Amino acid sequence: MGRSDLIVREAAAADARRIIELIAMGAVAPTEPDLDGLRGTAAALVEIAATDGSAVLVIESERRVVGVCQLIVFRHISHGGGLCAEIESMHVDPTLRGRGVGSVLLAAAVDRARTLGCHRVQLTSNKARTDAHRFYVRHGFTATHEGFKLVFG
Repeated sequence: MGRSDLIVREAAAADARRIIELIAMGAVAPTEPDLDGLRGTAAALVEIAATDGSAVLVIESERRVVGVCQLIVFRHISHGGGLCAEIESMHVDPTLRGRGVGSVLLAAAVDRARTLGCHRVQLTSNKARTDAHRFYVRHGFTATHEGFKLVFG
């Protein structure tokens, strides 16, 4: 697999099953894919695709989806009301990590944010993901903030 074999495109509802699999494989503690959410994930993909600026991107190798990330673009009240982008749910098939797949996918998401006029791209990464942290630093990201979550239910 070379970088020329990699194709980044917007996800379609038909990609829902594979995206669920990638997310399960990419969990801090990998789990079995929860396919009960298949219909909801497919519906979310359709809704996200219809939202200006936001997208779920997948990367294919040999016609198989091997990575995914979500780009969320929103208007920010700082920076003169400029646009900001958030990258979420970035996952690459564990068997293909270290082969450039994540680099190509991340570059595509960053390029899209830049093209849309975003003044920055931000993301969060679980504190346990030290390999991912090194990956993001290699791609120009800096750890400038501490993230917090409040989970309901």
